[in-house]
Formats: sequence, structure tokens, C-alpha cells
Amino acid sequence: MAIPDADAQRKVLSKAVVNTADKLEFTKSKLSKVLGVSPATVTHLYAHSYELSPLRKEWDFGVLLVRLYRSLDALVGGSREDALAWMNSKNKGLAGQKPADLIEKTEGLVSVVHYLDTYRGII
Repeated sequence: MAIPDADAQRKVLSKAVVNTADKLEFTKSKLSKVLGVSPATVTHLYAHSYELSPLRKEWDFGVLLVRLYRSLDALVGGSREDALAWMNSKNKGLAGQKPADLIEKTEGLVSVVHYLDTYRGII
């Protein structure tokens, strides 16, 4: 199996991030906070006139966001409603905070992904 070239990787991750944001019902403003980019950049991302760059932190944040969604989706058995409820509910394992609020900062995004990875490992 061939390793995708850099252009293909940028397209795939950019599309996956947009799809993830849509599934989690993020506003463009929220996605801009999660990725650490401007709202205008997110608008271009949605219009397919911008792709995430592996040379910028936005790439790492995008990878973490997609990883978060994939873990959460597996835990809730594909239920969008349950995923949204989990994201928007206070969680004792995350110091009583809502994952949707935490992921707007780097430390919070990493914490939520780590929490989900750990929880998946238990099941």
C-alpha cells in the first residue's frame, strides 16, 4: 500500500476536521478556537480553498480533534445524540467541566483526548 503524498494528507485531514466539526455541531468560531486559527481561515477551510498545514500547530490540533471524535464515536456506539450530550455535559473525570469547553485550549484538548483514550482502554 502506497503512503499518501503530502497533498493527499492535507486534503484528507482538512476534510476530516470539517466533517468532525459538523458532527459535533461546532460553530466556525468554536472550530477556529480549537484549531488556533482565525475564523476567516475556518471559512476558507469549509470552502475548500484552504488546507491544514503539517508545518503548523493547526495540524496537530486537527489530528487530536479527529482522534477525539473517533474515540467518542466508538464509546457511544455511533450515537450522535449521545456524543453531543457527552461533549456538552459536565464530567467528573474532567474536573466537573464540559469537554466542549475544555477543548478550546490546548491543554484541555489533550486532556479530553487522553481521558477518552484511557476510558476506551478500560472497555
